[in-house]
Amino acid sequence: MTTQYWLVKQEPEKYSWEDFVKDRRTDWDGVRNYQARNNLKSMAAGDRVLFYASVTGKVVRGVATVSKTAYPDPTTDDDRWVAVQLKPQVELPHPVSLEQIKGTPALAEIALLKQSRLSVMPLRKPEFDRILKMGGLAPGS
Repeated sequence: MTTQYWLVKQEPEKYSWEDFVKDRRTDWDGVRNYQARNNLKSMAAGDRVLFYASVTGKVVRGVATVSKTAYPDPTTDDDRWVAVQLKPQVELPHPVSLEQIKGTPALAEIALLKQSRLSVMPLRKPEFDRILKMGGLAPGS
């Protein structure tokens, strides 16, 4: 199966990159947007995920992988909602800001800019690799 690429957004006041690294994995739950939920359902084990700190900071902080595919969201009894489990992989040496992303023509079409309120969004491999490079990592890191 082909690896897919994603970006997830989280407010650092609620759950930071540092919390994620300390916990060594997390249930990506509490998503209550249908499009974001459908993206969670499309994730496969091993998919690569960029962790974006929203609201304050507005930077891509690191890379994670999907370690467990969609399962019932433990934060609700409503079976329409799902969660996935993510594991942190590597922190970007240089966090990539929203302003840097906006200023990069090759990233002009990513959902982060087109659907700014979406919390779970797909990326194409070239977009994922471009953000890694901007953050000081080689593609495939």
